[in-house]
Amino acid sequence: MGCTFSQDSSGSPSKGMMKSSVDELIDTNPVIIFSKSYCPFCNKAKQLLSKLNVRYKSIELDQVREGTRMQSLLRAKSGQSTVPNIYINKQHIGGSDDLERKFHNKELHALLDQAGVSHS
Repeated sequence: MGCTFSQDSSGSPSKGMMKSSVDELIDTNPVIIFSKSYCPFCNKAKQLLSKLNVRYKSIELDQVREGTRMQSLLRAKSGQSTVPNIYINKQHIGGSDDLERKFHNKELHALLDQAGVSHS
């Protein structure tokens, strides 16, 4: 899995294009997790969503060429510097503990319903 970004003359995506790409990913995926493949908190969040049969997009920042830059842009956007960085229906949810808290408080199902995302 990977992301394609427009590049500047140096072969790297420009900051503006990268920001547009991150925003587009959030805008076009009802549930998206910016993750790192080795992170136990990321895996915990993905397992919870999988348990609920939620389809989600996962961007593994440690496996994407510009993952470090993407994480910096996400930090500027959400104020969160850690992963997972989760968005549902374009709304920043937070991390794994935030997702789990919303699940236990019965808020997660309502967020998924508002996003039109099927779940069990």
